[in-house]
Amino acid sequence: MQRLENGKTAGAATPTVSMNPNHYEGSFPMNMNHAHPEINQPLAALTAGAEVTMSSREIAELSEKRHDHVLRDIEKMLQDIADPRFGASDFLSNYTDRTGRSLKEYRLPKDLTVTLINGYRADLRYRVVKRLEQLEEQRHALPDLSDPVVLVHLLTEHASKRIEAEQRAVAAEAQADAMRWDVEAHERLTKADGSLNVTEAAKALGVRPKDLFAWLSENGWLYKRPGAASWLGYQSKCNMGLLEHKTTTVLRADGSEKITEQVRVTPKGLSRLAKLIPGVAKEVQ
Repeated sequence: MQRLENGKTAGAATPTVSMNPNHYEGSFPMNMNHAHPEINQPLAALTAGAEVTMSSREIAELSEKRHDHVLRDIEKMLQDIADPRFGASDFLSNYTDRTGRSLKEYRLPKDLTVTLINGYRADLRYRVVKRLEQLEEQRHALPDLSDPVVLVHLLTEHASKRIEAEQRAVAAEAQADAMRWDVEAHERLTKADGSLNVTEAAKALGVRPKDLFAWLSENGWLYKRPGAASWLGYQSKCNMGLLEHKTTTVLRADGSEKITEQVRVTPKGLSRLAKLIPGVAKEVQ
């Protein structure tokens, strides 16, 4: 293809560098508020461990140029570089505007971004360079997910936080259950007048008497002497104030008297039982 003396390709519609070295011909400052009203996607790509790229839309915004002019400048720059290792298609991308249209843009690495703005005004170049520095700082602050060590660390940290959250939830639920049973135990105690025999205690707890007798026997509260029919409380439970014994005199049919001893559940014992056996409680039948 024939090339002219000033570096333009014959018949090409791409702009040339004007007498003003601050920008390509055809580019002009514009109000940044009207530069890209349709932008709704990220202008710069930030991925830990990867190279920072800047969108042609952000370059246009920072340099106060129309996006179509920046696109034209990029294509002209790449044509002039004429590096066989890459071309315009290697940096071509698309974005969706607010109306749903898919429009063209370029995403340039740092070296090509700096090359592009070399002909722009100094203050505009400064904006772009500072933005590139900001993006690089943000990239270094991000974890490099391509590093297996970093990835394992992040996954472990996430798993630990999740386990801690689950443990806190379980502890909170257990605390709520304990508080609920405390309330229920208090309600039962308010209905109990002094100590109760086991049958009365079972009704206060909402369990069947035979189930409460069985539980008290299996869990070291009550026992029977060999050959005896009545239940007695273990001394340890009596010492703790959970059980007590009441002695009564019963009149036999022949007129003689018989002294009997009955184990009874104290209010303190009833409160303890309300906390210990809620999971096996059954409705009184």
